[in-house]
Amino acid sequence: MSAQENKGGAATYIKDNLVFCISLAITVAVVVWALAAGDSFVATINGVMSALTGSFDWLYLWGATFLIVFSLAIAISPYGKTKMGRDDEKPAKSTLEWFAMLFSAGMGVGLIFWGVAEPLSHYLSPMSGIEPMTEEAMRFSLRSCFMHWGLHPWALYSVVGMALGYFAFRLGKKSLISSTLEPVIGKQSKGAIGIIVDIYVAILTVMGVATSFGMGCIQISTGLNYLFGVPSTVYVLAIIVGLTCVVYTWSVVSGIDRGMQLLSNGTMLLCAVLMILVFVLGPSIDIVRGTLVGIGDFLVNFLQDSVRLAADDGDKSWILGWRVFYWAWWLSWSPFVGIFLARISRGRTIREFVLGSIIAPTIMGILWFGIFGGAAFSAADGMTADQISTVVGSPETSPFVVFGQFPIGIVLSIIALVVLFGFFVTSANSATYVLSMLTSRGDINPPMVKKVFWGVLLAFVAFAFMMSGGVSGIQTIAIIISFPFFFIIIVMAICMVLAIHKEHKQGLSPETAEPVKEEVPA
Repeated sequence: MSAQENKGGAATYIKDNLVFCISLAITVAVVVWALAAGDSFVATINGVMSALTGSFDWLYLWGATFLIVFSLAIAISPYGKTKMGRDDEKPAKSTLEWFAMLFSAGMGVGLIFWGVAEPLSHYLSPMSGIEPMTEEAMRFSLRSCFMHWGLHPWALYSVVGMALGYFAFRLGKKSLISSTLEPVIGKQSKGAIGIIVDIYVAILTVMGVATSFGMGCIQISTGLNYLFGVPSTVYVLAIIVGLTCVVYTWSVVSGIDRGMQLLSNGTMLLCAVLMILVFVLGPSIDIVRGTLVGIGDFLVNFLQDSVRLAADDGDKSWILGWRVFYWAWWLSWSPFVGIFLARISRGRTIREFVLGSIIAPTIMGILWFGIFGGAAFSAADGMTADQISTVVGSPETSPFVVFGQFPIGIVLSIIALVVLFGFFVTSANSATYVLSMLTSRGDINPPMVKKVFWGVLLAFVAFAFMMSGGVSGIQTIAIIISFPFFFIIIVMAICMVLAIHKEHKQGLSPETAEPVKEEVPA
């Protein structure tokens, strides 16, 4: 082959894979910056982070609340009967299988990581005006956990998922964020603006998932060290990263309807077993009482807590450090989780999708923090403030410390590690699939080569940041990069309403997509 032909082949490949090439180049550049100039990297992103959260706290709070109202409003409206697919199409998965997959992908890792540490943190350091380590602090803690892991994050995911599901599976558009913007930006959805949006979403997905990858590996490593004395060395971390990479890459290559479903079903089963054991072996009556009181506090204070801005410096610090941080963090996950939810929800109505992807996971989150928070409060009864502070300061080991006070603590800890690994793998699995799809022009069955490539790259990026001490830095940069996505989500919501209204008003017969072909192991 001549040099000219080689040049032409490379140029053609780059043109056909523009989103893939540019998102890869930018990801590598960020990793190199963090590794080569760590101090500059951290200083820059921390400065931007402070400016964003300090100046736009109102946008995060009000914006996330608006998306809850929007999701529920469209679900109960006549538009809620519209299917994310053809009118005669049926869901490919049972409700339980569907829920297991969406919940595992959405926030599984964080529940293990923060299930004990966050309730104790709010109990020890609540907002100003609440005395620490009191009944009032306990109630404040639970209602805050219910808020942070409930309606708001799932509304972010839901709007992305229902918009993409409607445009892709009912109108036959590409499974890309850019495709959902067509009613507003027109032909530019397939032009420069659309390409920029898809590149941006791919980069955001890498950054958001790499952090959770790092956090999960660190917790598995510290858990093994705490329980069995396995040294927390670079080599152990490398083995954990490598093993996890092999498992989730295998599952995504096996097909989303096989590997991912098997992993999510098994993980959710173990998750239920863990919750039941902690409830039965723990202070059951106190857990029931605390959860019911927490639900009441959560509902009564929901609107106020959702839009509450800081009244003083103490409140501002807490709101920025927890609530605004969480909304920004969930925003960084919303593109890939929303896209994944759309992919597994074809054939469901918008009403089914919203209720299943917002209400059901919120109930699960309430049960989780009610049980684990109750167990944590019980364990804290015999601790001083300094001891609780030590537990909170190491969230990766906090579940194992609390489980150590149970009769079969070692069994609970082992189950927790397995659940953590399962949630970790399913999140990385869904992210790998979404990245492969985004960089394959929205192909819902992307090439195996890209699945393997993104699976390995995610592991490499996470490991590189762990080695540079930059996991917290990459978490911050993911939050910074996610800020513009708030505006994209709002436009997506507007575009979906415009498209559905047009369909209903004109009685159009949608140009539906072809049925999804069953994925087969490569």
